[in-house]
This record gives sequence, C-alpha cells and structure tokens, in this order.
Amino acid sequence: MPVLMVATYNEDGSVNVMNAAWGTMQERGNVALNLTETHKTVTNIKARGAFTVSIADAAHVVEADYFGVESGNKVSNKLENSGLTASKSEIVDAPIINEFPLCLECKFIEYQNGEYGCGVIGKVVNVTADERVMAGDKVDMSLVNAIAFDPYTHGYYKVTERVGEAFKDGLRLKK
Repeated sequence: MPVLMVATYNEDGSVNVMNAAWGTMQERGNVALNLTETHKTVTNIKARGAFTVSIADAAHVVEADYFGVESGNKVSNKLENSGLTASKSEIVDAPIINEFPLCLECKFIEYQNGEYGCGVIGKVVNVTADERVMAGDKVDMSLVNAIAFDPYTHGYYKVTERVGEAFKDGLRLKK
C-alpha cells in the first residue's frame, strides 16, 4: 500500500503530519483516506477544509514512520521533531512538506462513516512535484523512490522500477 503523508494545520497554525497507508485515488480527481474521526488530522481537515497528501520516499522512511508512531493528539510539534520543513500551499489552507517529492493539494469534500468503513474524501486541486522527479513535463514515478507498506510483515519497500504498461500489456492475452 502507498505510504501517504497527510498534512494539516492545527488550531494554533502549527503543522500536523500523519502517516496513512490506507488511502487511494477514488477516481481521477479525488482521494479517499481511510481515517477514523479520532485522528487529530481528521479534526484539522474538518476545521480547515483542506489537506495535502505527499508520497513518502525512501530517503525519508524514518521521518515517515515517526509520523505514524507519534499521535498528533499527544504531540503538537511532530514536524519540528522530525527535522522536516513545510511551506504554506498557495491553493489550499494546508502545508506542503518540502522534503517529500510529490504532493497532492486537496479540498475537503466530506467525511464518510458507514458500515464498511470510514474516511475523508478530498478533491485534488493542485499537484506539486520536485524538479528532480520530473521527466519533461511529467512526473517519473521511478525517480520518486516512493515507499510502500506491507501490512503483513510491517515492512516498507522501495518502489522504483516500471515493469509494465497498464491497459496495454494484457491485450496480448485477448483472443
């Protein structure tokens, strides 16, 4: 599963970041994060109407894991403790973590709480990417060095190699 860094502002304007492995694109322009309302991040998202989702990379695996093992409900200076830095988004009322190479800036749409799960739904309104992960005018995911989480072994794995062409390779098996 992707390792997502969800960043928001606390009531006092300080930055809160959490590690959320249970998230995905809901459709091309929306993200869905499976987060319970007990997370400080959810409180902040509802209050500010915005959040950012950064893709964690191998160079910052320690910091990314810290954002998951430390609760924003107990520690308000998680970003400061991590040694990372943030900038204010010019589009939404949420921080961008400078050291992560790829960031989705999102407006809060709704919080869903149903029989089969709960979570935050957001509309991606802007994407920022560090120049080092760009190939021309497109993001090259092999340069992001994204990490993935294996919930069965509790391991992080680096995702760096493109191994196929979606919606094309499987056509060879069609009769």
